[in-house]
Amino acid sequence: MAVLRWALIGAGDIAVRRIAPALRDLDNCELVSVSRSRSELAKGFAEQFGAPKWFADWREQINDSDVDAVYIATPVYVHSEQAIVTAESGKHVLCEKPMAMSVKECDNMIAACEANGVKLGIAYYRRFYPSVIRAKEIIASGEIGKVSVAQINAFEFFDPPPDHPRRWLLDRSKSGGGPMMDFGCHRVEVLMNLFGPVKRIEGITSNATFEREIEDTAVAMLQFEIGCSATIAITHAAAEARDTLEIYGTRGSIHIPVLNKGDMTIVVNGETRAEFHPTAANTHAPLIDDFTRTVLENGEPEIGGDIGRKVNAVIEEVYGRTDQQ
Repeated sequence: MAVLRWALIGAGDIAVRRIAPALRDLDNCELVSVSRSRSELAKGFAEQFGAPKWFADWREQINDSDVDAVYIATPVYVHSEQAIVTAESGKHVLCEKPMAMSVKECDNMIAACEANGVKLGIAYYRRFYPSVIRAKEIIASGEIGKVSVAQINAFEFFDPPPDHPRRWLLDRSKSGGGPMMDFGCHRVEVLMNLFGPVKRIEGITSNATFEREIEDTAVAMLQFEIGCSATIAITHAAAEARDTLEIYGTRGSIHIPVLNKGDMTIVVNGETRAEFHPTAANTHAPLIDDFTRTVLENGEPEIGGDIGRKVNAVIEEVYGRTDQQ
């Protein structure tokens, strides 16, 4: 079996729980190296996941001739630079979400990858959720009629202390925004996957609870070219977690109470049925497998830079119209 040789830049929580295990365990992947600024920690991370090499300098890492592709798992403010330098080194790029700090940075990443003949993928892994795939099938079949409106909610309570490893998310210069940028981007991608291009965007960002330079709560209203509308509600300031998707049509509806799990209820003409389409144990594995196959077979990734750019464009418009902080 052909194998793609990977370098992993970044060793944070997502890298530990999902990315490194997938790169280690997938049959078509080989984890060659990891990098983080503290070399002693990079060494321990590499040993934990069976990577033979570790680096403190990511620039040195990506110039390794033993590497074919690079997974960028760093904070969003360095995505553009790292992706462009990686592309210029002739390596394929799979980058964490959100793609970049701005649409302009997204464009620069896309241009660099095209100019150097390498693939570019963005880690919107919810596109591979069986429940999302099933919802798209139901919508396309016409079973629930013409979709009128959808609602998607993502709530958590996030108030990290100063020494928290994810405290950087509260720094606008590093995060690009608050929860709408961080995990709202995933929900924007889900809705665009289901309903296609957006033609109108309205939004509200606010600090309902916390005094921060980024919002703690945001609501976006999207109207799609096919005619339906959707709302996205996102917050860092709710004690009760939510991860819901509801879709309402002229004949019925789809209800997913926890998007990350896979339970769903379909209501058609007043009759209700339950379905279960479980999410992969490692949610990043289908994403990485798809990108790896793309490179090995010279195809196009399911989630390329064009999709990452479109998501950034929606969020940029939400912030540009409403963000007065």
